[in-house]
Amino acid sequence: MTARRQGFRTLKIAAASCALFVLATAAALLHYAATLPPLDLAAATDRSTVVLDREGKLLRPFLTADGRWKLPVGVDDVDPRYLAMLKAFEDKRFDSHPGIDPLGLFRAAGQILLNGRIVSGGSTLTMQVARLLEPREERSLAAKLRQAVRAVELERRFTKPQILGLYLTLAPFGGNLEGVRAASFAYFGKEPKRLSTAEAALLVALPQSPETRRPDRFGESARKARERVLARVEQAGLATAFEVAAARDEPLPSARKPFPNLAPHVAEQVVAEAPATRRHRLSLDARLQAGLESLARERSLGLAPQVSIAILAVDNETGEVRASVGGVDYFAAERAGSLDLTRALRSPGSALKPFIYALAFDNGIAHPETMLEDRPARYGIYVPENFDMTFQGMVSARKALQLSLNVPAVELLSALGPQRFLSRLRDAGVAIAMPREGGAPGLAVGLGGLGITLQDLTRLYVGLARGGEVPELRLRADAGASPAPRLVEPVAAWYVADTLLGAPPPLNAMPGRIAYKTGTSYGYRDAWAVGFDRKHTIGVWVGRADNGAVPGLVGRTVAAPILFDAFARLGLDPRAFPQPPDAMVATSAHLPPPLRHLRQDVPKTVSAMATPTLKLAFPPEGATIDLAASAAEGQVQLNLKVAGGVAPYTWLVDGAPVLAPTRRREAAWQPPGKGFMRISVIDGSGASESVSVRLQ
Repeated sequence: MTARRQGFRTLKIAAASCALFVLATAAALLHYAATLPPLDLAAATDRSTVVLDREGKLLRPFLTADGRWKLPVGVDDVDPRYLAMLKAFEDKRFDSHPGIDPLGLFRAAGQILLNGRIVSGGSTLTMQVARLLEPREERSLAAKLRQAVRAVELERRFTKPQILGLYLTLAPFGGNLEGVRAASFAYFGKEPKRLSTAEAALLVALPQSPETRRPDRFGESARKARERVLARVEQAGLATAFEVAAARDEPLPSARKPFPNLAPHVAEQVVAEAPATRRHRLSLDARLQAGLESLARERSLGLAPQVSIAILAVDNETGEVRASVGGVDYFAAERAGSLDLTRALRSPGSALKPFIYALAFDNGIAHPETMLEDRPARYGIYVPENFDMTFQGMVSARKALQLSLNVPAVELLSALGPQRFLSRLRDAGVAIAMPREGGAPGLAVGLGGLGITLQDLTRLYVGLARGGEVPELRLRADAGASPAPRLVEPVAAWYVADTLLGAPPPLNAMPGRIAYKTGTSYGYRDAWAVGFDRKHTIGVWVGRADNGAVPGLVGRTVAAPILFDAFARLGLDPRAFPQPPDAMVATSAHLPPPLRHLRQDVPKTVSAMATPTLKLAFPPEGATIDLAASAAEGQVQLNLKVAGGVAPYTWLVDGAPVLAPTRRREAAWQPPGKGFMRISVIDGSGASESVSVRLQ
């Protein structure tokens, strides 16, 4: 027999032996597979709860029950070059093998024979998924065999993209990070959709030894691991030599970054409402939400540490909430940051006046050009006064609303009836909280003598922008629209919108851009500003979470500038409010006679007053006042305010005069320090009133 024939015979024997080995191995694998329990996919389904915005951007993730960050992620959520680098480094035949790579296994077996230990596992990405689904500490042939069997099973049950998605979700990245999306946020502060070459290489390297290669703890080890991946990337032609060199010079992250925490109050609310749901998609806009949260933080720097800011932005057409800022800082204990102040019941001050006018217009009681009286008046024991303690005489309803005059608003409410006013608000779905004293509501409700939330107040203004229909606010992107109750007819709504468009803007703001109204509650506890254009409505509230008084907290000077800044970040809709065809545009002289002045047949309880009773309007009895909020140029001042009485007024503290007699109803006093003090005022007739307060 020649040497050539002998060689062929040897090859045939070797081939037959290999075939028998493969068949025997296959039979053994099939037998072993039959003994295994069904594959448990619980690890694949146990993921972090995530709250997303309307476009799917991450607002806030939550830890899993066992304290891990495990964000859902799919192949389409990851940079394609990262996937190519992952396959090139971990499993270059991933797209073609059936779960196990024979060449890789033979290489690993040879290394075991030569070295007496496992040098490289020869694991495919599918086998790694199997190991992550059924984690075991030991590295043995039996464990490898189990992974191989499970890998084949996975390949039969899932597509290649699905298997790759399981790896992207389950792969460990150090500490309590699982999955490439969690790692990308923790180390780079961004989604894994757009990774640099260096970032992608680090994320490829970490799962091989996640604890010893953590860049925030073992920077040198992480750098070397990244180098090995970059070398393989260059060898595979996935990046040029220049790109690889630049990636090597890119610094490693030295600490973990915080996960997104946008709209934390809303996120907690929706998760509490549906705790079993792992993915909540909301109507919020992440970009706008971040912008308004930043605005609240910036504006809070000029306020006392205890003062917070809440902002709500709503799409007028749908009633969907586009941004909801529940407070300045979620983690600030002094501001009670964990409370959602968009849902807190507070006195709206003058912010409800537009709806008195809207209902008066709707019921034919008045027109924007109807002339109203702004002069001292008494309604039983109730004596309304304007904010500046002055009177304008005869004014149109339009001007009275634009200047936020109190007396004309009370006159209209008296004609309308406070009970009827509240009933119409409640019929529109607005929750109103009345003072605990009970009894029939009085005229003071028109000037803020009730409780309402920023959410409900903003809803009412959305109703004005929609022609009188008040929609439910919608937070979930998939929530269906519910019928919107009607508060007033379109004509009345347009009258008010057109009037508020002419309200004088805050300093340095352009007039005629948005229809808006401000409000200041009694005792300077709440400052409000709510405005709208054709497309959006924004509501702003400023105050203390504990309802404490804040000297100088006035809606026009504190809340209105925030409102205008919020619209600047959102963008204004320049379109004019559409005028209903049956709206009556005329001067007072050309109105029908019954509308030129408030109807004479409407019952009134107004009577001229000689001298209103002296009353110390601010500070109120028993108030605790934070002086830091009124500091100006290093000096702390307390605003003093009196209502009624006869000028001049003399102010005393603890029985000693502190200011010269003045005819003005407001005065500024510089306290000598903190503590309990008794503040008194004496008018020109000798009448006096005192209050005890605490300054801190």
